[in-house]
Amino acid sequence: MKKYFSICLLLSIFAFTVKAQEKYVPSASNLENRKWFEKSRLGIFIHWGVYSILGDGEWVMNNQNFGIEEYALLPKFFNPIEFDAKEWAKSFKASGAKYITFTSRHHDGFSMWHTKISNYNIVEATPFKRDVIKELIEACRAEGLKVMFYYSLLDWKRNDYLPTGKTGKGVIGRDSTQANWDSYISFMKNQLTELLTNYGRIDGIWFDGHWDKPDVDWKYKEIYGLIHKLQPHCLIGNNHHLAPFDGEDFQMFERDLPGQNTTGFGTSEEHVGDLPKEVCGTIAGSWGFDIKDRKRKSFNEVLGYLVKAAGYGSNLLLNVGPLPNGEIQDYQQERLKQLGEWLKIYGKSVYETEGGFITPTDDYAFTKKGNEIFLHILNPAKEFFEIDNFDFKVKSIVSFEGSNKYKYQLNNKKLKVTLPKKSDNVPYVLIINTK
Repeated sequence: MKKYFSICLLLSIFAFTVKAQEKYVPSASNLENRKWFEKSRLGIFIHWGVYSILGDGEWVMNNQNFGIEEYALLPKFFNPIEFDAKEWAKSFKASGAKYITFTSRHHDGFSMWHTKISNYNIVEATPFKRDVIKELIEACRAEGLKVMFYYSLLDWKRNDYLPTGKTGKGVIGRDSTQANWDSYISFMKNQLTELLTNYGRIDGIWFDGHWDKPDVDWKYKEIYGLIHKLQPHCLIGNNHHLAPFDGEDFQMFERDLPGQNTTGFGTSEEHVGDLPKEVCGTIAGSWGFDIKDRKRKSFNEVLGYLVKAAGYGSNLLLNVGPLPNGEIQDYQQERLKQLGEWLKIYGKSVYETEGGFITPTDDYAFTKKGNEIFLHILNPAKEFFEIDNFDFKVKSIVSFEGSNKYKYQLNNKKLKVTLPKKSDNVPYVLIINTK
């Protein structure tokens, strides 16, 4: 009996060891890239594709129940003659961003690079016949910006993706007899191999669409393993709204701050992990170009999003939705410019800072670097703030440039700060010296 127990124990230990060994262990270059990512604090998201022609957002194929043959006409009209990768890159650089995330393939299945896996791509199916990804990567690298790719897991066009998940049910003309999950997984792996082989260093892959078929086997071990094999430093994130899966390197939060599930489909607080974090949001109301979009965000709204994200220790991935002709709308360019001008002054209170020690509000957000705590004033009309659970010593509170001191009281971990009078409503920053 003892011998049998010993054998079982050894087998159990062996099985546990094998299982432990199978878990993802990030490479040194991956860990180093995570550090870069956490310091960056601002990236630019770009939703652009043939759907832009219709001016009804990136979900138009699903929302208007297009037929496959009908939607296939769109590439014939996609000729963005005003697209200038260098101008885009300069604008992104001027915003203070450190990286971009470009939609290489969205849910409509159209590829924005010259993929050899399908002729449904910008070079072969449009009169433009230029590889947008190649041009954009080269331009961004020239400006010192790193590049990541958004890649849709779901597909409203391909038959091998069938049966449909939660979306795409009204798309007309698909053939369910051609459903072949292994074929679809192979297609994605081949496309990802192209993206990570033909375009030099890529710093991240941003997956979306898991929620369409949450119960299927997405073969993440194979897909994530392939990415980390091709480019070990490359960061993987997945917009599944759940706790991070094994093999992922950062966690994103869609239209929400970490753990604040105000959308109803977001990531709840118990699913917030320890990986580097990224909040994604829009300047407009939609992600892709919507000609009737009336939800344009003010500069203060955009800045508040950035500062509150940093207050959670998270990046902000701020989205633009270019026009079908390749231009970025004036008001979106203006927001990027304004953001860059603000960051030229207050950048050290955002980049390379810590967050998460005091929950941000609509009035204020805190970040920290060394012995300095940065108090971001998001509501300049306030005469004073009272902050509970302030577990730091305070030597002084001064203006950002250090020329003026401000009154404060600290009793029983409650900090009361008397604010300077402001003639404008632009958010600003005070420095709390702790030593």
